Amino acid sequence: MSTTLTRTLGRSGIEVSALGLGCWAIGGPFWGAPDLPIGYGQVDDSESIRAIHRALDLGVTLFDTADVYGAGHSERILGQALGQQRKNVLIATKFGNQFDEETRMITGGLDDPQSHVRRACEASLRRLQTDYIDLYQLHVGDYDLEGAAEIREILEQLVSEGKIRFYGWSTDDPERARLFAQGAHCVAIQHTLNVFEDSPAILAVCEDENLASLNRGPLSMGLLTGKYTTRDQVGEQDIRLSSLPWNPFNAERMPVHLHQLDKVRQILTSDGRTLAQGALGWIWARSSRTIPIPGFKTVQQVEENVAATRFGPLTQQQMTEIEQLLRPGS
Repeated sequence: MSTTLTRTLGRSGIEVSALGLGCWAIGGPFWGAPDLPIGYGQVDDSESIRAIHRALDLGVTLFDTADVYGAGHSERILGQALGQQRKNVLIATKFGNQFDEETRMITGGLDDPQSHVRRACEASLRRLQTDYIDLYQLHVGDYDLEGAAEIREILEQLVSEGKIRFYGWSTDDPERARLFAQGAHCVAIQHTLNVFEDSPAILAVCEDENLASLNRGPLSMGLLTGKYTTRDQVGEQDIRLSSLPWNPFNAERMPVHLHQLDKVRQILTSDGRTLAQGALGWIWARSSRTIPIPGFKTVQQVEENVAATRFGPLTQQQMTEIEQLLRPGS
């Protein structure tokens, strides 16, 4: 079993596996405040490394992380796991937060771009054990436009210096996405996209500007696997226990999404797919530019997600049926 389904990373013209892997969960616990976990709980580093090795065996060529995941830990584990394989994959990471690696606490945001971006880049290069980053992404989704234009120019400088190859922005705002797209080496926008949360405006920007659409939350933080029916199933130190408004597990959203899932379960699991594989097939069918980056903690999760590439996109008829079933009032 290996992935042969591919996508193009926007203007770069580089072909990558149509499924990337998101490395948030393997960072382990970290906190935005003493009572606000931002990770997915405890993690087994040896299993994380085995899972990355399995992904490489199966043909995954894109790994997405961030400096803040596990307060640097995710980058360290990814760099360690890739080793000599580093040259065969694209590493995407992000910047925009300050954190303490010892306490695993976020300590601040993106203050002075001129010093922060370069300092963060050098630190990521060290943790990832590499001398270049393939895709370097701004991790502050609502950063002001004037400041973002300055950051875009700094990123162009880093490209010219060989520190990074390309850059993008992790944002759900189309105006911000278009601003970054004005930069010659901007190749991707990372944004939320899943069966529950469509993103037509960002997808339109990606289409207009020839950018890749990197899709975070493709399985709605696990809801679209069918594994979770109550919040009680989530372990300690897990962000899914938070009341953050965008958290699909929060008390208001979870019942709505579970109801939606019941409506479309039969379509997503048709043709022998698991729920997760159907949800990934929905994303590939949504646009030819999409590259879902589901998270993982285990070898089994990697294998199930990569196996979705054997089925490929849902059919247009299935997409239409899902749209009708999820239409408000239906």
